[in-house]
Amino acid sequence: MYLCYNILMIKLVATDIDGTILIPEGKFTEGVKSCIKDLQDEGVKVVLVTGRMNKAAFLIRDELGLKTPVVSYQGGLVNDNGCYLYERYLSESDAKQIIDWAKTEKIHINLYNNDILYSELDNAEIQRYTKVQHVDYVVKPFEEIKLDKVNKILAIDYNDAEKIHRFEQELPAIFPNLYIVKSTPYFLEFSNPEGSKFCAVKFLQKYWGLNDNEILSIGDQNNDIALLEAGGVKVAMGNATDKLKQIADYITDTVYNDGFVKAMEKFVLL
Repeated sequence: MYLCYNILMIKLVATDIDGTILIPEGKFTEGVKSCIKDLQDEGVKVVLVTGRMNKAAFLIRDELGLKTPVVSYQGGLVNDNGCYLYERYLSESDAKQIIDWAKTEKIHINLYNNDILYSELDNAEIQRYTKVQHVDYVVKPFEEIKLDKVNKILAIDYNDAEKIHRFEQELPAIFPNLYIVKSTPYFLEFSNPEGSKFCAVKFLQKYWGLNDNEILSIGDQNNDIALLEAGGVKVAMGNATDKLKQIADYITDTVYNDGFVKAMEKFVLL
């Protein structure tokens, strides 16, 4: 795709968090923090678009000083300071089928219901996950939970990335009515088919009355394919998956080398 850089007028930067603006050690570089401030000073809307739960995403938003809505749960929720602009949940029947599948496969799952994180066991997986995410969790049998607002379900296997990859390939045929995506080599996410990053960004595009070429989207993992497809300018991080790089208009540097900043300097902060 040919991009005429000198006439781009980006008004919305839709960015993934982990591996895009946040390094794996859970920190922001000074370059990223300064760049996001510069974008805001220029009147550019910077929106976090993440698979993280809403509470965890807002911690990031507040740390960066953003005032824009947050897209969480892969696109299942768009929250503007407590006002839910867009909501898509898993049905109770779909949630139960995923829970049954996980028990059969003996794989750990996180259940997110009404922005509360549940685990049936207080095991190493939930402890490791919540330590990184800085969120609380509730240990409770899933059968005792009213599955009325299931934001998403996350399957985790920190020891077998190949298993997660295999499930990513096999499960769409078993659950054809769900959105299933791998967000890290160890995470497989299940959500409403209208709860994708693409759907959420397109909602915000219409909400703010923007054109495609006024939106830049940037990410690093396969779950960001939907995010990049929503942008008029599609940027993949240098540390992105090969699959994401294939659909990008531009591949920037890695997260450790301020790839986000370099992309903003190229396309937005002209």
